[in-house]
Amino acid sequence: MATDTVAQIKERLSIQDIIAPYVKLRRAGRSMVGLCPFHKEKTPSFHVSLERGSWHCFGCGQGGDGFSFIEKVEGVDFKGALKILAEKAGVQITSIYGSGGKEDASKKERLRALMSRAGEWYAGNLKGSSAEAYAKQRGLMPDTIQAWRIGFAPEAWRTLLEALTAEGFSIEEMLGAGLIKEADGKPGTYYDRFRNRLMFPIRDSAGRVVAFTGRALAKDDPAKYLNSPETELYHKSEILFGVDFAKDAIRVRKFTMLVEGQMDVILAHQAGFQNAVALSGTALTERHLALMKRYSENLMLVLDADPAGLSATARSATLALHAGLRVKAARLPKGKDPAELISEDPKEFKKRITGAKPIVDFFLAELAGQESDPHRLLRTAESIVLPLISAMPSPMEREHFMQSTARALGLSSEAVQESIKRLPKFPEAAGSMESVPKPVTAARAPSEIRRGQLVAVIHAYPDTLLAERVKAEYFRITGVQELPPSIPPESALFYAEQSFGENPGEEGADELLRAFEEAVIREAYQEGVNKLRRAEAAGDADAVVRAQAACAALSARLAGIHPAG
Repeated sequence: MATDTVAQIKERLSIQDIIAPYVKLRRAGRSMVGLCPFHKEKTPSFHVSLERGSWHCFGCGQGGDGFSFIEKVEGVDFKGALKILAEKAGVQITSIYGSGGKEDASKKERLRALMSRAGEWYAGNLKGSSAEAYAKQRGLMPDTIQAWRIGFAPEAWRTLLEALTAEGFSIEEMLGAGLIKEADGKPGTYYDRFRNRLMFPIRDSAGRVVAFTGRALAKDDPAKYLNSPETELYHKSEILFGVDFAKDAIRVRKFTMLVEGQMDVILAHQAGFQNAVALSGTALTERHLALMKRYSENLMLVLDADPAGLSATARSATLALHAGLRVKAARLPKGKDPAELISEDPKEFKKRITGAKPIVDFFLAELAGQESDPHRLLRTAESIVLPLISAMPSPMEREHFMQSTARALGLSSEAVQESIKRLPKFPEAAGSMESVPKPVTAARAPSEIRRGQLVAVIHAYPDTLLAERVKAEYFRITGVQELPPSIPPESALFYAEQSFGENPGEEGADELLRAFEEAVIREAYQEGVNKLRRAEAAGDADAVVRAQAACAALSARLAGIHPAG
């Protein structure tokens, strides 16, 4: 039973055992703390409670137990997390479906078993085939072929269908998995979807086969690449080819390398670039970007250098920037895709990757090399580069790239800024809302984190003098007279333990209130400095005087929090 397995895992693995391989933890009172793996931060806000076997991040508000942590960090569902932790704990999973055994297995798990078996069947057909010869011709080494379980779909019409039928899988299951098709005009007649093709298994982030891509071996085949259709297991808008192999390298190298196709990914891994992934027969989507952000907030685009490839680069970069990723692009020689360049000159490929530029600088250089007419260059830059800047969530990054764009085009920053203001809002510019990623919640500002901590303390110690005092000071600092409507109990418990231990006291509350007030003032001071700069740039003398006075007052308040001596 699943519940028995979960209980055994929790007996053998502490929450620290589960989280420590992913997060460097240190003791802080009754909790362990570290940098949250789910958002970027410099000050640890990720707390682990050994007593309750749970975790919580004050920066992004997420939390749960060891299973939810593995689900999130590995990008798997509960069953995937159960499998990972069972292996770590040395617990055997006898059944996760109940007492009925195989007969009671869910339809989805039957499909998983079917896809796994199909993958092994294709791989078993490779040796000595024309597909193996083609794979070696493309530069794939035997170890690579074995690791990626690359296979061969024979040219005959029903070989896979007959093999899987003999193993107990039904026509309905094979149709549901996209492995066979029904003949047009011949109801009840079925044949293999993939024939005479080099087969690439497509796996989810947990390493389970969910689909296939077949590369045609016949030169006259009209479909060079054929992908599995959408199924209950395979949603191409959610799958990144190679992510199961790449996720650890992405965390270590701190960026995802997005290339064009399966052969590009596999040859990149073979050449040492194990952080490479690719899409599977679709454009970049919100779900792809969310999956990437689990492992890194940095994305490098390494797509073909032809016009279609550059167009895809611009489209993908705009979506990624809007989702909060930092984006670079590497320039490939014209007429070369990553696989070709890696096969011909791995050192040159590495040089191109090392020389990747921030996406705005990349396109400014590309367009300048393509357009000799200054007016056409301006128009092209306006349609390609400015939407990239507009999609950036960070005002500082937008300002930086507006200035660099102005210098590159011989314009004023004001002209670039005015042109960006006239661009349509992102969703309308990008097309359907379904393809537009929602901005991913960023780490909260220090004042927001402290605010949440104060409210947590108030809720952790209701009806006490400490809570009343903290509440009064909170109202004074924020200028409001009511608390947020609710606070998760887990947050209150975590912060109460972290700040006060078992005995709530005034000293910890004083320290927290001072930190909160300082964070609020510093953020207000920075905004005041920004207003002063804008007033100076506009030549507004009255606004300059007001901004200077506001900054001076805020500076005095900071000095009051940290008096000299």
